Amino acid sequence: MRIGILTGGGDVPGLNPCIRAVVERVTNEGLEVVGIRRGWAPFVLFDPDNPGDRDEWFIDLDPLKVRVPGRTGGTFLHSSRTNPSKVKPSDLPPHLADRATDADTVDVTDHALRVVESQKLDVLIPIGGDDTLSYGLRMHEEGVPSIAIPKTMDNDVHGTDYCIGFSTAVSRGVDFIGHLRTSTGSHERIAVVELFGRYSGETSLITAYLSGADRAIISEVPFDIDRLSAQLIEDRRRNPSNYAMMTISEGASLAGEDIVVSGEADAYGHRKLGGVGLLTGDLIKERTGIGIIYQQVGYLMRSGPPDSLDLMVARNFATLAADLAMENATGRMVALRAGTYTNVPISVTGEGVKRVDVDELYDEVEYRPKVRHVAGKPMFLY
Repeated sequence: MRIGILTGGGDVPGLNPCIRAVVERVTNEGLEVVGIRRGWAPFVLFDPDNPGDRDEWFIDLDPLKVRVPGRTGGTFLHSSRTNPSKVKPSDLPPHLADRATDADTVDVTDHALRVVESQKLDVLIPIGGDDTLSYGLRMHEEGVPSIAIPKTMDNDVHGTDYCIGFSTAVSRGVDFIGHLRTSTGSHERIAVVELFGRYSGETSLITAYLSGADRAIISEVPFDIDRLSAQLIEDRRRNPSNYAMMTISEGASLAGEDIVVSGEADAYGHRKLGGVGLLTGDLIKERTGIGIIYQQVGYLMRSGPPDSLDLMVARNFATLAADLAMENATGRMVALRAGTYTNVPISVTGEGVKRVDVDELYDEVEYRPKVRHVAGKPMFLY
């Protein structure tokens, strides 16, 4: 058996340990592993009829090659947001140039299947979020055995309670807010901390919950800037050090307004998020006259090594995925449910959305976490 493994979308801490654990598990059983560079990009950009540039896109992995990278953050296989089913005509490589049409995008999945065949890949293990895994589902539907491993700091992949990267993201957010209190208090300001989270506000919610931030704005609930400003004035007044702290998801929106985006849409239809915290800070300052400290945590949340929880989940997800591959139990996604490692049909990623349970976990009027019940909830509330 020959397994291809790839990482797509944004990097998170835990990817390299996950790759390492897959390699160590299956090579001990005599199987081969091919590292696929830059996510799904080789399934578009590699030309099977000109295999001379194979090393640009594929690397044969063994325990020695993954030993050192497996201790680090990020992904040594690199990543991309390429979607072979939606390639812009301007992005088609020379060997696919004749596919260009007047349509906005071109589906080159038939070419992707040729790439799979050229590399003699028996099983694909994509590690990613909804976007990356959606094409893993497409590969499965096209007859390519696939096993998905969920990762994302937003923790929003449907079908699993937990995704690789979430714990480290929250831990970093809590640490940064703790450190930022000294400067915010010294200058008696209001701190606006913007965290990752496109459609799910779980990172903002849980970070605020654990750090004791005064207010938390999440993607699921548009907010009223006047009400929020008044609340922060009162939070600041009640604080002996005369300051206030709030978190905000990058995908949050003001009531009646769209989310703040910039640039062109990627292959999955997403434009770049970021800046809603800066806008919110400016509006708060206009209404209160109080100085603002705006901090977009952003990539610092996903940089560096994983914490021990993400390291453990990454290794265990990898072991579970490797075992499924060796059992020929494909078309599955590894998962954590009710505190137990399990697996679910890979199709579950397209069956719904995973968002904050606002009724149970959030006060829409006070803009803060409000955990009504803990019994029966997973370790990380959602």
